[in-house]
Amino acid sequence: MEGCRKDAGCIYFEAEPKELQAGMIGNSCRLYDELSLLLEISQTLERSLDLSDVMAPVLEKMAGLFGMRRGIVSILNGKTNALLPQYTYGLSKDEQNTKSFERILHYTQTAVDTGKPLIVPDIRKDAELAPRASEYPELIDGKQVSFISAPIRMEDKVVGCISIERLAPVSRGFDADLRLLLLMGSVIARAIELRRQAQERYELLEEENKKLQEHIENRYKPDNMVGSSNVMRMVYGHIEQVADSNTTVLLRGESGTGKELAAFAIHIASRRRNKTFLKFNCAALPESIIESELFGHEKGAFTGALAMRKGRFEIADGGTIFLDEIGDITPSTQVKLLRVLQEKCIERVGSHETIHCDVRVIAATSRNLEEMISTGKFREDLYYRLNVFPIYMPALRDRKTDILLLADHFVEKFSRDMGKKVRRISSVAIDMLVQYYWPGNVRELENCIERAVLLCNGSAIEAHHLPPTLQVKDESDKPRGTLQSAVDALEQELIFDALKQTKGNISKASRELGLTERIMGLRIKKYAIDTRRFK
Repeated sequence: MEGCRKDAGCIYFEAEPKELQAGMIGNSCRLYDELSLLLEISQTLERSLDLSDVMAPVLEKMAGLFGMRRGIVSILNGKTNALLPQYTYGLSKDEQNTKSFERILHYTQTAVDTGKPLIVPDIRKDAELAPRASEYPELIDGKQVSFISAPIRMEDKVVGCISIERLAPVSRGFDADLRLLLLMGSVIARAIELRRQAQERYELLEEENKKLQEHIENRYKPDNMVGSSNVMRMVYGHIEQVADSNTTVLLRGESGTGKELAAFAIHIASRRRNKTFLKFNCAALPESIIESELFGHEKGAFTGALAMRKGRFEIADGGTIFLDEIGDITPSTQVKLLRVLQEKCIERVGSHETIHCDVRVIAATSRNLEEMISTGKFREDLYYRLNVFPIYMPALRDRKTDILLLADHFVEKFSRDMGKKVRRISSVAIDMLVQYYWPGNVRELENCIERAVLLCNGSAIEAHHLPPTLQVKDESDKPRGTLQSAVDALEQELIFDALKQTKGNISKASRELGLTERIMGLRIKKYAIDTRRFK
């Protein structure tokens, strides 16, 4: 054969055979068989994007035409560039651990590295492959087992290799077999490329979906707020929508729902984040001085005014002022506040000088302003100035899925502050927290957990650490049953806690409870406890 060289019993092709270059074949029957095989392989590869589903039938078809006894399709890993034998025919796992198989892999690697076909015409003449000849009982004079390895190309790039062992007469050449292997390689290469592109698109979509999921999970969650319930996600969405504007916000909701946290979250997410965030409780000061505190006063404006003093609006210039309990301000202060919202300017008490203030106002109230308007206690025009963008903070009883998240957050916070090692809340205590009505909302829960951490000397908050208000039996509760059922419930709870602490280790849990492993096993069986859930 022209365009090739021989080396230690192997034939290395320096160029494609002339017959292959011309695309000619002397046997029309074989040509028909080759074309039929290529068509079947193409149709098979089109059926699935998973090559492992289709390579087995492809190799079967190759065996029928080539007289192939063993075959390997190796694919280059795009990331590591390692050549991996992924699909085999006629090779058991034991055979794949032999020394001669390593020699075959060496030859396939050579074909890939050089990008040229490689042939061992007679494996009996190859020192490493010769033992394989004994596995061919039909090998008689006039026949030989040949090894052919052809690179799989995608344009100018080698992406793999097809290697076969075939039994054929000595007179049978290699040009036709090699040509067909190269043609099949191009078909397989195209399939590999399509599947690689599909895999890349899939990975890209997975990455985008992951980012989208992270965005959805984190987008509406300010760092200073805890909760993932639907009502809180709505609050986070409103905060994000209004944060970057100068719009006045009115936070509505019961006392203790976290209105101040929401106000600070708005400030931090706004363009004013590097300026002052000033909190002012309108219900904390007497009526006589609230005006002076908000707008400032001049020296001598009233008895005790010994010097000029800036008000909260001047101090917060360029930043944000949070007016808590806005429903408690006096009618005269309401008029001045309305002017601030309309004209962005103030006058100190005892002065007629106008002072411009660039302040964003966030107000909050737990009172029914609409009812106060109807009774004349709150100005309607001020209400409309404040109520530009209302955000309703939900009561804790309306976001029960957040109770455990909040409780865990407060446990971690107070454990750290008090230097304790409280790590969790027992199941019974959790049930009590979830069932309670929480009239004081998040603030009451925070105080409740602070008390529990203070009383707790172990690693878990138990039911008796919670305030008595949470332990009072509701009149609507149904009877709890017999004494035995109560004892069983307590026993089950203790076993649950022990398994949690030991991460499902029955031996350790039984020692902590002072039980034998046999007794512990019987109790676990009695209460149908799946210990795997604790690991």
